[in-house]
Amino acid sequence: MTNNDVLRRIRYTFNFSDSKMISLFALAGETVTREQISSWMKRDDHDDYKGLKDYLLATFLNGLINDKRGVKEGEPAPIEKELTNNIILRKLRIALNYIDNDMVDVMALADFQISKPELTAFFRRPGHKHYRICKDQILRNFLQGIQIKYRSQNATDSEQPSSFEAPSEEL
Repeated sequence: MTNNDVLRRIRYTFNFSDSKMISLFALAGETVTREQISSWMKRDDHDDYKGLKDYLLATFLNGLINDKRGVKEGEPAPIEKELTNNIILRKLRIALNYIDNDMVDVMALADFQISKPELTAFFRRPGHKHYRICKDQILRNFLQGIQIKYRSQNATDSEQPSSFEAPSEEL
């Protein structure tokens, strides 16, 4: 998966506008323009397509974390110069405030079964004996699962079109 694919899928899933995208980058200290956002959203074969660098996707994901979880006090987290699927998955997990069970459930929505031990192997440090590289298929299924969860939720919950919170059930 390319960084542009990841950014497009996240934007679609949470129905982010251009101004919201710009503000998410700004939350992590990066200034981007509407034209840049537009060129990143284009398909690879379009003339105006521009590839999204790892640094910029990491910045966006950090902004998403800051938006959903609040800005952490103290010095901001360093932004990765190189991204792997493992880092992307970890940042999305943090932003969505997911635990293992939540991630397993989301992947099941995309008809992808994964066990908790398989999942936790993606979050270990490289070099750990149980560390596993997160392949594109895993990340793609996770993104598909959150799309199924949040897009269907957005369609039924018009008050909170880009909310991460599940609608509360009244007893």
